[in-house]
Amino acid sequence: MRIITGAARGKRLVTPEGRDVRPTPERVKEGLFSALQFDIEGRRVLDLFAGSGQLGIEALSRGAESAVFVDASDSSVKIVKQNIELTGFENKAKVFRSDYASFAAACRDTFDIAFLDPPYNAGLLMPAVKAVLPLMSDYGTIVCEHPPEVELQDTVGGFSVHKTYRYGKVLVTVYRKGERV
Repeated sequence: MRIITGAARGKRLVTPEGRDVRPTPERVKEGLFSALQFDIEGRRVLDLFAGSGQLGIEALSRGAESAVFVDASDSSVKIVKQNIELTGFENKAKVFRSDYASFAAACRDTFDIAFLDPPYNAGLLMPAVKAVLPLMSDYGTIVCEHPPEVELQDTVGGFSVHKTYRYGKVLVTVYRKGERV
């Protein structure tokens, strides 16, 4: 796993061992960031279910103002912190060990982009989307990675599906709110 482009281009990231974490495949990450390329600069990013932190770190590398990383796993939090240090983004990143619902309930920050990549088939994606809705800016974007068998609502809390991308057995659904600036 490596950073594709930007300030930390080419840096290799540490990946968690075992089957509990499923890193976003390189091809999916390239497509996802290609779709968001003009929406990242200067934005505040939330990487929920962070795993290794690769999505939030890629956003920081591409010019995001800040990123908050959240994961319920101690080992994932350690790896995210290690990857942030490896890429030199300590001053732009915050890491929290928490489940998504507790974090969302306690958070007072606002985000422009949220990456949601929960464990597949755990039934967490739509509840997580609903949990982050109050945290999103007026022109927010929620990016959901999921398998094809997980169906998402077309609209939820003022957000609607902007586009769904298919990368083999992985779908990336992008929700947007408001008009794009």
